[in-house]
Amino acid sequence: MQAVSSCRLTRKVEASLSRKSPRIKSQDTPRSLAVLEQRVPHCRRCPELRAYCAEVAATKRKAFAHWQYWGRPVPAFGDHSAKILIVGLAPAAHGANRTGRMFTGDRSGDFLYAALYRAKLANQATSTHADDGLKLHNAYITASLRCAPPANKPTPQQLANCQPYLIDEIRLLKPPVIICLGGIAWNTALSALAHTGAAIPKPRPKFQHGGECQIGSTMLLGCYHVSQQNTFTGRLTPAMIDSVLKRACELAGRA
Repeated sequence: MQAVSSCRLTRKVEASLSRKSPRIKSQDTPRSLAVLEQRVPHCRRCPELRAYCAEVAATKRKAFAHWQYWGRPVPAFGDHSAKILIVGLAPAAHGANRTGRMFTGDRSGDFLYAALYRAKLANQATSTHADDGLKLHNAYITASLRCAPPANKPTPQQLANCQPYLIDEIRLLKPPVIICLGGIAWNTALSALAHTGAAIPKPRPKFQHGGECQIGSTMLLGCYHVSQQNTFTGRLTPAMIDSVLKRACELAGRA
């Protein structure tokens, strides 16, 4: 699950989310996160993504030839009473699209869940498959896009189509803290908060690692994405993500 770093794409995403995401009426919000998690895998808002995920699931990667791939939109995962919401980019084609759980089965997940374990937000440091016993405490993990996109690059329209799920999650969870993994997650979260009625400061807050922005009753924290292009190059180190998670826990403890 790699981050998309293009400034041009980020601007397009910001404009698209603000313009195209529908206002969701309160009666349309699911009764619970459990209901929403059951609804997501049946989503068909982006037929091209459903087709791509199904194709990946059929062809597979040689190393996972024995796997029965999930191959559908991936629901969020974690503690339904969490105070910390973590927003990523999208499932990896041979990670969450294979296992059916966010950040599970790839190097990005290895890095993230090890950090969550160190922060005492997870009961174990590994995440290999959906039935491996992993449980989160006070953390809930979601993504800007629920389907694996080709070349790890979602389009602005696909992100806009998927945004109502994040809006529902925020309405149901009411998180005092949101950690945004990368610029796209930051802009997606800002737009989702706006759709819930929160006032967004002007000028619009820009993403930066370690950045903080109070939006209504929610604090947004910025963190570089846990993609290999960041973790393998040292742009994001274990100490750096530990610092963000420590701050998130401090803020959640005050809420």
